[in-house]
Amino acid sequence: MLHLWARRRFPACVSSGALIGLLLALSPARAEPPIRSPEDAACRLEAKAKVFAAPNPRGLELEEIGKQIYYACMARLGQSTQPARVAKRRHKRRRR
Repeated sequence: MLHLWARRRFPACVSSGALIGLLLALSPARAEPPIRSPEDAACRLEAKAKVFAAPNPRGLELEEIGKQIYYACMARLGQSTQPARVAKRRHKRRRR
């Protein structure tokens, strides 16, 4: 008898699994934009690593905390990678 009961339960599991799979396939996926630079990749990794450990006194969503970490990292790396200005010599004008 157990064998017959198991036969009846199997199609129900398959149909419910197919329904769950269909719902997951049709749900909108959050795709990240393509990586544009090495700094971008480094800041994405830093944000992913720190998002759960960052303090959240305002009760923000994890996505917002990750954005804050990412933009802070990009600002920090952007300042250090800017080329230094070359001092231009000022030439005195000759009087004719």
